[in-house]
Amino acid sequence: MSLPELSAAAGIGELGATAASIAALQGPSGFIPWSVAGHGDPWNHLEAALALAVVGDAAAARRALDFLAAAQRPDGSWHAGYCGDGEPDDDRLDTNGTAYVATGVLGCALALGETVLVRRHFAMVRRAIGFVLAQQRPSGAICWSDAPVGAEGDLCLLAACSSIYASLAAWARAAALVGDTRAAAEVVPATRRLREAIVRRPECFADKGHYAMDWYYPVLTGVLGGKEARQRIGSGWERFVQPGRGVLCRSDHRWITTAETAECALACLRCGLIDEAAALLASAEQQRQADGSYLTGLVYPERSSFPAGERTSYSAAAVILAADALRGGVTATLFGVPSELGAW
Repeated sequence: MSLPELSAAAGIGELGATAASIAALQGPSGFIPWSVAGHGDPWNHLEAALALAVVGDAAAARRALDFLAAAQRPDGSWHAGYCGDGEPDDDRLDTNGTAYVATGVLGCALALGETVLVRRHFAMVRRAIGFVLAQQRPSGAICWSDAPVGAEGDLCLLAACSSIYASLAAWARAAALVGDTRAAAEVVPATRRLREAIVRRPECFADKGHYAMDWYYPVLTGVLGGKEARQRIGSGWERFVQPGRGVLCRSDHRWITTAETAECALACLRCGLIDEAAALLASAEQQRQADGSYLTGLVYPERSSFPAGERTSYSAAAVILAADALRGGVTATLFGVPSELGAW
């Protein structure tokens, strides 16, 4: 089933135009900002690059990875934020954004069928993972930035650590793909300690339970699987999901966001909830614009966009990745969706 055929079946419109809306934001440096306003961050930049790779835009995906290679700091990290021209506008160093380069490089390589991308960027990813693991605490949790203990920014975030867990797994897969079994094995102890913290030490993390990401990210990223994953999704469903609308960004607000809705669909796929995933993804159609882009979100019941009129690359990217996973594409492989779901 082709991607356009899939989009018609899932009721989410033509995704070719959606990919074009992302590519149109990419600047000469290769950086992909959130929107035409021109700010962005490495994590969402990589999400956009991965979506472009999934639809076959190899040139744009390669340019996005090359931007990161050029912008990487000597310590292996990237800044938490960048202007549209690719210059940093935030001095903080985000561990989750830095770790996600492993997922981005592996995902682009798989989507494009180019193992050479892993080889080309292997040293870059190794340095990034080294920086991230240097921030791991004795508890196993990893603080979101490089801030000293007790300083502002010294917080461990559940969703971010869950994402880092998946990135460490991606690094191990990438290393194994090019035959570096030693590099793959090196991260195993740290990955186990991180999972132990996420699953068994909730006191390690800042209280962000009102955010949907804290609810579904341990499932989306593979920290939880099987029965535990289904139980977690079920435990927050009524709190975060509005049938026919999508997923609330926060349980204490009325804002339905495209990215959270599509990501939650991916989490549902990981634990076999196919109908729920398809329904969530179909609900994102309400945020789709005529040019194929997606609004960041809608506030209900008035259905006003928030931020007003904002269309974001990461929202469009999340829809493409969820749609690809739903059809059993490379995103399903990257995110660990059971292979039998590809027959849907």
